[in-house]
Amino acid sequence: MDRNHLKRQVDLMKRSLFDQGYLDEQFIQLEELQDDDNPNFVEEIVTLFFNDSARLLQNIEQALVSVPIDFARLDNYMHQFKGSSSSIGAKRVKNECTRFKEYCTAGNAEGCFRTFVQVKQEHAILRTKLETYFQAYISFMCVFVLVIFALTYICLLFCLYLFSWQDKLDHLGLQEVKLDDYMDEGGSLIIDLYYKYDKAHMIE
Repeated sequence: MDRNHLKRQVDLMKRSLFDQGYLDEQFIQLEELQDDDNPNFVEEIVTLFFNDSARLLQNIEQALVSVPIDFARLDNYMHQFKGSSSSIGAKRVKNECTRFKEYCTAGNAEGCFRTFVQVKQEHAILRTKLETYFQAYISFMCVFVLVIFALTYICLLFCLYLFSWQDKLDHLGLQEVKLDDYMDEGGSLIIDLYYKYDKAHMIE
């Protein structure tokens, strides 16, 4: 699977989360806070949300089965859960939290039970979808890093190749200089030797 295909896949997955109403603009604001120094910022925040929300959901569930139902305590728990959901842009979860709080205000136990089922369902669906999204995003980033590493390695090899040829050219240049020096300094000697050899041959 190539890098461009992974990039398109990640973009489509994120776009569908917005189109289907699972996320809102708060999620984009979180992504804008992510940088090279903290490349996993969004995933870490989302992971913290799901870890913390599991505790809040358990508290709400226990409060719902208490007799009599303490709607003020229920509303307080759901207020915390709604705030956490809003912080990551969990739009559909947040909307169900709002409905639950309205039933708490009205003292409607049946409405609270029914809406709490929806809250947990939306929470579970969002968790699955975001886990899948982050897995795809990590795969894309791994491929991206590998491509950058490969290009850097190729550039390094190319530079070493150029330097090796430069050394060869420099060496040839030095040889030419030495040969020129030899011809300048010893050229007359060679001519003298040739002249003496030719003269001796003629005498013979």
